[in-house]
Parts: sequence; C-alpha cells; structure tokens
Amino acid sequence: MKTMLIMDCSLGLATRHMAKNLTKAAAEQSGILLIDKLEEADRIIIVGQVNPVDNQLQGKRIYPVDISQLLHNPDQVLLKAQTDSQLYSISQPQLVNLSQSKIKTKRIVAVTACPTGIAHTFMAAEAINNEAKKRGWWIKVETRGSVGAGNIITDDEVMRADLVIVAADIDVDLSKFSEKLIYYTSTSLALKNTAKELDKAIVEAKPYQTLGGKIITKNTNNKNTGAYRHLLTGISYMLPLVVAGGLITALSFAVSSTIVHQFSTLTSTLMQIGSGAALALMIPVLAGFISFSISDRPGLAPGLIGGVLASSINAGFLGGIIAGFIAGYTVKFVNIKCHLPKSLESLKPILLLPLISSLITGLLMIYVIGKPIASIMLILTNSLANLGTANSIVLGAILGGMMCIDIGGPLNKVAYSFGVGFLSSQTYTPMAAIMAAGIVPPFAMGLATLLVRKKFSQSQREWGKAALILGTCFISEGAIPFAARDPMRVLPCCTIGGAVTGAISMAIGAKLVAPHGGLFVLLIPGAITPVFGYIISIIVGTLIAGISYAQLKNPEVKCNTA
Repeated sequence: MKTMLIMDCSLGLATRHMAKNLTKAAAEQSGILLIDKLEEADRIIIVGQVNPVDNQLQGKRIYPVDISQLLHNPDQVLLKAQTDSQLYSISQPQLVNLSQSKIKTKRIVAVTACPTGIAHTFMAAEAINNEAKKRGWWIKVETRGSVGAGNIITDDEVMRADLVIVAADIDVDLSKFSEKLIYYTSTSLALKNTAKELDKAIVEAKPYQTLGGKIITKNTNNKNTGAYRHLLTGISYMLPLVVAGGLITALSFAVSSTIVHQFSTLTSTLMQIGSGAALALMIPVLAGFISFSISDRPGLAPGLIGGVLASSINAGFLGGIIAGFIAGYTVKFVNIKCHLPKSLESLKPILLLPLISSLITGLLMIYVIGKPIASIMLILTNSLANLGTANSIVLGAILGGMMCIDIGGPLNKVAYSFGVGFLSSQTYTPMAAIMAAGIVPPFAMGLATLLVRKKFSQSQREWGKAALILGTCFISEGAIPFAARDPMRVLPCCTIGGAVTGAISMAIGAKLVAPHGGLFVLLIPGAITPVFGYIISIIVGTLIAGISYAQLKNPEVKCNTA
C-alpha cells in the first residue's frame, strides 16, 4: 500500500525531520511504499493535532497517531495504518464551505535561496513543504543551495502549477516561471510565519512578466531588497572561494611549520592555490555578482573588471563593493537610455553594454574612487591591527552581539560581511570572533534543553538536539525555533553570550583564516589560533546564554516529560 505522512507543523522542524527519517527507514524494512504525493496515497498517517478538512482526502483511509508513538514505534504505526485506518469522508456542510472558499490553489511550486545556501535555504523549503502538505496541496520546492539547485522543478511542473512561491534573500533566475503567478517573500518569513505567508501568497501573488526579452520583477514583499539584497548576492557567490582559499592557505602554513625539507615545494604550491588563486578571485567575484544582481548577465563583465581593478589598487573588499554597484547601475542606466534599431538590438547585451559600462567603471575606479577607498582600507586595516586590548574587547563584543541579536537577520549578515571582507587584507581576528559568537545560540539552546528538560516539551527537546548538531557547523539558525517561540528571553540571552564570546576571542587575539566550517575547521592545522583559547571563548558564551535561558524559561503548559 502507498502510504503518506501528514504532520502537524507545530511539532517543529527537527521533530518532523526525525519522524520522517524514522518512518522512511521502517517503511523500507517492512516493504511499505512511503510517498509524498497525496493523490497517489492509499493510506494517510495523520501525526499530531491536524484537523484535515479537504475534499482531496475524500475516499482515502486515514490513521491518526501521536508524535511520541511514531518516534518510539514507527514499525508498529506503519502496520496499524495498513490494518486499522478508517475511511475518511467530509460532511455535506464542510464540502459546501470548501467549494465556496477562496483558497483554490492546490498545486504550487516554490524556490528557496539564502546568501550562504546552507541553513535558511533548506529550513524554509521544509517549512513550506510541510505546511502545504498539511493543507493537502501538491507541492514541490526547488532549493538553490550552496551545492547548486536541488529538487529541480521541471517545465511540465511549472506549466501545471497554479502558483509559484519564491522565498529568497538573494536574486535568483526565475525566467522559467514567466507568466506564472508569483509571490515573493524571504526565507526568514517563510520559516517563521509559514502558514501566514502561504495565505498571503494566494491573495497577493502577481503575474511574472517579460517585456521585450527583459524580465520584469516586482519583489515588494521581500524586505531584503535594494542595495542590501545585491550585496548578499555578491557575498553568496564569493563565499566558496573564501572558504576554499582560506583553508588551503591554512594548510600551507601547517606544512611550512614541519621540519621535513621536501615539503618546501608543496608549501609554495598550496600558497599559490589558496592565496594566489582562490583568495585573489574573491573581490572580483564579489563585485561581479553584485553587478549581476543589479543588471543581470550584461553586468557580470564590467563588475568583474571593476573587482580586479579594486584588488590591483589595494581598495580591498570596500572597493570591490563600490565597483560592483557602479558597474551594475551603469549597465542599467545605459540599457534604459540607449535605444537601437530592432535589427541591432541583439548587439546591446553582447557588445554595447559591456563595453561602455566597463570603460566607465574602470575609469572611475582608477581616476576617481580607487585611491581614496584604498586609503580608507589602509586606515581600517592598520586600526584593526593596532587595536589595544580594551578596544579589541569592545569590537569583539559588538560583533559577537550582532551575530546573535537577530540570528541570521540583517545585523547578523552585516557583522558576517565585515569579517569576511577583512580576510582579503589578511586581517583574521574579526572573523574568529564572529564565527565563535555565531556558534553560541544553537549550543546555548541545546544546553538549556539538557539542563531543564521538564521546562521543554518533547518536540522542543528534539529541537535542542538538532541545534547542538547545527552549532558545530556554525549554523546559528538552529536556534530559530526557540527564538520564534520565545524571542523576549532567547534573543537577549544569546546576545549577551555571543558578546562575551566575541570579546574573549578578540582579547586573546584569536585568528581564523576561513569564514565557515564551525568546529570542523579545528581539524585543519593552523586554521584557528590559539585553539584552546578559542574553544574556551565558545564554552563561556554558551554557558552564559544557556544557563540564563534555562533559568528564565517558563515551563511549557503541556510538557511531555517522557
């Protein structure tokens, strides 16, 4: 029998993920086919407080079950679903109400994307997927993550879809959705207010149109618009280069510290790959994709050129950002103002736009903007290198607090961008404070669930286990389920803990050469120094945040202590 799970979204992401995996494993062992398509399912397992009223379930056999039963005995639940499920039917008044409802959209596709393509991308996808299935909708979510597009939506699925939901914090290619109804939101809103966002999508979605080959988008629902959104797009494409380049450079330091003479050639080779190639590309790629975000493909060449010039004149990441915006808006301006005969219009994106905008961007960077920005970068770099202990502690506390105050929000992104930017000038202390502080929120929430188990429900304790795992990977978003449920206690506790961690990290002069990887970068010799002091800073911040929240947390009214 083909069996499907429909789970209550209030159970939480970690609990639902664990329940799904356990059920899938049990189904494989028992030979039961577990599917995601409602229309093909013979048996529906309803998990949690779900009240399904939908004519798509008419004639299906459903089996309601508690989440604790499914987690402890998935094999038994699956077998009982095959034998004890009851035929579902909707009463006549309910059918009348459904037929008069404005919610007619039953087949939707969605796209999720965040700047790093690691946490928010997949968490938002899961939240949208689960909420849609809870409503009995057909749903497919395409993730534009750090490893590329996953679960790709086909042309046939686009054609049959009633609605497209785009939950993205960066610009993504949506050309295949031309003429479809599209609703824009952010990954954060899709994750925290999933049901509300799906309700708004039905009412507020608008056609996605093309005009003369140019894609016209009006992303009025996403707060991450304008310069901030373009900057995040550039950073998202730059990050893999910085991570790879930083870690390879760290390996070269580790090899150079050995006493084996034959490794000398390998040291220079690793340095050439890491610093000479990967890190050398970070500013051009940053500028190129900022420009790409503003003006699409014609902006890529002038942006890359502007980024190379910013690097060559030592304008650093600040020069790269400015070059990207100059290139992007120059392409946009020229595209609007320059009109060619239809027979020559095809030459505009290939010849005219790159040529004119590259010249303007290059001349401005060399003769007008480059030298002042290079001077500013030199002052900033020297200031950070020569900070006294007191000033270092203050800066670390500010950066650490910003990383935790909104857990993946705008302030978090600003602090993170600051640290990544200074890696190009071999200034590694801010990045160390930033990553250490970013690990604190998920660790603290996991610790709190262990210290005062009775104050948390079963699903929240599952969140805590997932948060501990995510924290080791420097995924602060593991604390989001707690912050969304209890922001007035969680956020202040995490902010204080993160500020203390950042302050300690800067005080001891901890350095980190890679902008991601969490505790796993400890496996790379030389990636973090000093290792012991760095770990102590994380432990202290975690203890402060975790213990304080454990004390402030109010017990759940309905807490399952099993």
